[in-house]
Amino acid sequence: MRRPRVEILYFEGCPNHESARALVDRLARELDVEPEIELVQVADPEAAAMLRFLGSPTVRVDGVDVEPGAEERRDFAFSCRIYRSDGGASEQPAEGWVREALLEAAK
Repeated sequence: MRRPRVEILYFEGCPNHESARALVDRLARELDVEPEIELVQVADPEAAAMLRFLGSPTVRVDGVDVEPGAEERRDFAFSCRIYRSDGGASEQPAEGWVREALLEAAK
């Protein structure tokens, strides 16, 4: 099993990136996956555009955003991120998205 690379992009003062890290850590333990986790601090709006940052927190596994369809979005922003899924709106990605991304990357 390979080690997926997980990036958690955030901006200083974001109250949600620590919860995103906890979600990734918990799912990795449950799945018996050992990802390489990197916290990436986004400094300003220019960096947000350069990094294709859709808001804080953004979770990517092997360079791919865990939110389905996110690669088509162009609304890069130096702001908090709201995720929309069947479960409603949340400040965290859906657990199923993260789980699926980790499993796929660990193959």
